[in-house]
Amino acid sequence: MREIVLDTETTGFDPQQGHRVVEIGCIELFNHVPTGKTFHKYCNPERDMPAEAFAVHGLGEDFLRGQPLFADIGEGLVEFLGDEAPIIAHNAEFDMRFVNFELGKCGLAKLPMTRAIDTVMMARTKFPGAPASLDALCKRFNIDNGSRTLHGALLDAQLLAEVYLELIGGRQAGLMLGENAAEEAALAAIEIVHRVARAHVASEAELATHAEFLKKVTNPIWLR
Repeated sequence: MREIVLDTETTGFDPQQGHRVVEIGCIELFNHVPTGKTFHKYCNPERDMPAEAFAVHGLGEDFLRGQPLFADIGEGLVEFLGDEAPIIAHNAEFDMRFVNFELGKCGLAKLPMTRAIDTVMMARTKFPGAPASLDALCKRFNIDNGSRTLHGALLDAQLLAEVYLELIGGRQAGLMLGENAAEEAALAAIEIVHRVARAHVASEAELATHAEFLKKVTNPIWLR
């Protein structure tokens, strides 16, 4: 099964108030394993960068002015996302709302919310009352996020992919790859010895001993 982990950085909280996407990062998973395929683009928002947003992701106007417009990268994003793959995002409503605004603005079909899987909701369901931020979940699952001094769409998508795999049950031992191939082969070669089940029917002597024991039991709980 193919899945896409997605994250965005923006100029603010609401596209209806003139805010725009400035960075988008996607990670492809296949059967819950990262394939190494990614989609990562910066976008020129054609507007100023509020100080509050700059403090979060550090993407300034001078840098973004030289980046492509979303309209120039939209078709590539749609192609990477495909038609059916679930889209995993942290606070999915936020990311999907911004992406769909940008897609609609450049005349491309919007993504149905039914494709979205929200890891915030997953975390709150699994750990009621506990913090559900990406940093908090990285700490809970011992995922190294030391390089996350600022938010970044591709880095956050990579961290979220690891968090998502933990939320759905953690990495399986059977997913060993590369340098562990020899260990996999050794485990697969282990011979399983099947023993014949022993008889459990009590002998006449055992039944007689049990009957004598029951005579000594007073007020047994199974007769109450």
